[in-house]
Amino acid sequence: MSVKVLLAITQAFALTMSVAFLVYVVLIVVPYLRRKPAPVGDPADFTWHFFVPCRDEESVIRETIRYLRTTFRKAHVWVVDDDSDDRTARVVRMLWRRHGGYDPYLHLVPRVRPEARTGKGDALNAAYRALNDWMGPEAARDDVVVVVVDADGRPAPNCLEVCAADHLFGDAEIGAVQLDVWMSNVGTPPPSRNPVGRWFGLKLAQLQDLEFRTAIAAIQTSRGFTGTISMGGNGQFTRLTALDSIAGPDEEPWRGSLLEDFELGVHLLTEGWRTGFTPDSHVAQEGLYSLRRFLVQRTRWGQGTMQCARYLRRIWDSPHVSTLGAAEMMYYLAQPWLQLLGSLLYPIPFILLVASTAGDPAQMWTWFTGGAWILFAIYGSFGLLPFLVWGPIYQLKCLRSKNILRGIGMGFAYAAYIYTFYVTSWRALFRLIRGRNGWAKTRRNTEQAAGAKVALDA
Repeated sequence: MSVKVLLAITQAFALTMSVAFLVYVVLIVVPYLRRKPAPVGDPADFTWHFFVPCRDEESVIRETIRYLRTTFRKAHVWVVDDDSDDRTARVVRMLWRRHGGYDPYLHLVPRVRPEARTGKGDALNAAYRALNDWMGPEAARDDVVVVVVDADGRPAPNCLEVCAADHLFGDAEIGAVQLDVWMSNVGTPPPSRNPVGRWFGLKLAQLQDLEFRTAIAAIQTSRGFTGTISMGGNGQFTRLTALDSIAGPDEEPWRGSLLEDFELGVHLLTEGWRTGFTPDSHVAQEGLYSLRRFLVQRTRWGQGTMQCARYLRRIWDSPHVSTLGAAEMMYYLAQPWLQLLGSLLYPIPFILLVASTAGDPAQMWTWFTGGAWILFAIYGSFGLLPFLVWGPIYQLKCLRSKNILRGIGMGFAYAAYIYTFYVTSWRALFRLIRGRNGWAKTRRNTEQAAGAKVALDA
């Protein structure tokens, strides 16, 4: 087989994958852009319980508790201390004894090793069991909603009324609702003495905001048509009776995957519950400034997606998931594997072109200028367009800015950002092969800043 034929085959295959992905992007962009805000409901119709899993969160937990208790005064806050090495539990106890009394809406769930530090899902299960014990066996459970919030999470003040709407928890078939996710620090550069470091950290946080508020929000919106809206690890609202239906005798609605949020959604959907997503409210969290911490986080997410492949048979066999819904979930679970395949296929045409040009420059130049360049141009365009489009959309829809040039620049930056997932997919695969399935907490920006200050002061 000649180099030209091999080049054409690999280009055609890679181009087919790119075109299919571009069509997918078009299909999710249209409903995202057309969506209008929906009516809200009355949060007094429900009882709300915030679960806040913590592992060494002393730097952020005080302000998070204060925010939750002052913004949602009638909601209970359950802080799970996963055997922290810092003063997380002590901070919670100090806030509990506010004004010389006790806060009946604030609860601490302490865990100790060896049971502790076995994953976020296990920490949430501990809070679920503590809530069951606190409520007692005779308590009404139909109107109780559990809200998972990260230790740095800030749910928007309108989130309860939005989730109480008739099309969300007002519908008895809705078992869980996921909020839109925003980054809270998109306008705050990291505290670095290096101007390049400050610029890069700020751009990385902005790209995470772009990803969640456009691409991920569009995917979630489109999943409303397939009935496969997935849950996130922050801003996750779940009806208590839905958790009960999948908890089993061990009282464990969350399972052992590193992607415990998606895993929860799989169990809810295959049990017959419907899930919802709303961009009418949001939860804010810190975007990561550090590329290394970002890669660690996304490696964990990629590995969790690979682990959830074990549910393919369960999804396909479920009578509660449509064929279209099963196909969409299978496509999502295939993403890290497609990225592995793409990282092998996409470079081949360029490698072959360089090698052939080095062997016979004149012949390859004639072939390239004779029309082959068109295929390379199309190939590159289809590889960029699915990511480039989100920059202008983010600029216009999220930032309410008409600076299209900046939007295009953000689109190119987002394309480069997305290609880091090819790296994290390989890292996830190596961790999976080596049996490294442990969960590691991502360090907060405040912890990173404190560590940098100690280093500077030393």
